[in-house]
Amino acid sequence: MDTIVKQDIRKLSAEGLKAFLVEQGEQGFRAKQILEWLWKKSARSFEEMTNLSKKTRELLETHFEIRPLSVAKEQISSDKTIKSAFRLYDGKLIEGVLIPADDRMTACVSSQVGCSLTCKFCATGYMDRERNLDPAEIYDQVVTIKNQAEQKYGQPLTNIVYMGMGEPLLNYANVLKSVDHITSPEGLNMSPKRITVSTAGIAKMIQKLGDDGVKFNLALSLHAANDSKRNQIMPINESNTLVALKDALKYFYNKTGNKITLEYILFYNFNDSVEDAKELWNFAKHIPNAHINIIEYNPIENAQYKNTDPQTLAKFARFIEQKNIPITVRRSRGKDIDAACGQLATKTAPVTVE
Repeated sequence: MDTIVKQDIRKLSAEGLKAFLVEQGEQGFRAKQILEWLWKKSARSFEEMTNLSKKTRELLETHFEIRPLSVAKEQISSDKTIKSAFRLYDGKLIEGVLIPADDRMTACVSSQVGCSLTCKFCATGYMDRERNLDPAEIYDQVVTIKNQAEQKYGQPLTNIVYMGMGEPLLNYANVLKSVDHITSPEGLNMSPKRITVSTAGIAKMIQKLGDDGVKFNLALSLHAANDSKRNQIMPINESNTLVALKDALKYFYNKTGNKITLEYILFYNFNDSVEDAKELWNFAKHIPNAHINIIEYNPIENAQYKNTDPQTLAKFARFIEQKNIPITVRRSRGKDIDAACGQLATKTAPVTVE
């Protein structure tokens, strides 16, 4: 007797699932019920699908599988930040973070296993990119972090940032599909205005976001506003210069009107002078409605970069404020845990799945 190779049911389209059910002598409308269990109720097994007959559930069990991620390791900071290493169905590890701040509960999610961009200050940049995450694996991170917020702090998830491991725009189709599942009324029904996708800066893909009329916000990890310095810390800049990025961001804004954030980590004695602030202002003033986020650095073992001192940060921020560009200084979260991107995954043992 031939063994049936089980398909991942969440990779099936609504039409594909309906066609399968009809072929098996089931009623086509069951597809809608199954998809509701998968994407609205976040079912992790067919057994949970209680409005389906036992026969239908057994049919699904025979032909399909659901591949939910699991929490391999969890660290809770004194500031309530929760960092999780998530294990995927094939044993690979990614990270997600719950960041509580004031009245916000933000989920930071990964889009790839590892990363190919080799940014010099980022722990993930020292890992190889092993594969892209599929939409369900990104969705599962959001659901797991949402459950952490509700169970541990009694608060709903309010925001999602694609700022974890990997470069979202190098996993373009899967990232957009995951946003569909998160924002759809047939999914988690979150507002796209509560979602921010962060990129290291791939100009042609930023333009594509504009052409595709996405509804979510965009953040650019800038970290230096002259090409020479940015090339040193972010090799992607060599093929996506600041001029190209500036044009792409303007194009994106003209097409969508969505919020653009410029993220800037202040590294001690590298990009933290008033001259650097001037260069940042010169870049930002061309981006319509831009907001600057100054980010405190979480140092990592592999890199020599350090956080700037408070006085230098204050001078830098004051210069930008005087130029009337909105600026927020974001304090580092989870300093007492492995909070820098990639740290926890590299310290958690991988599992090999045959």
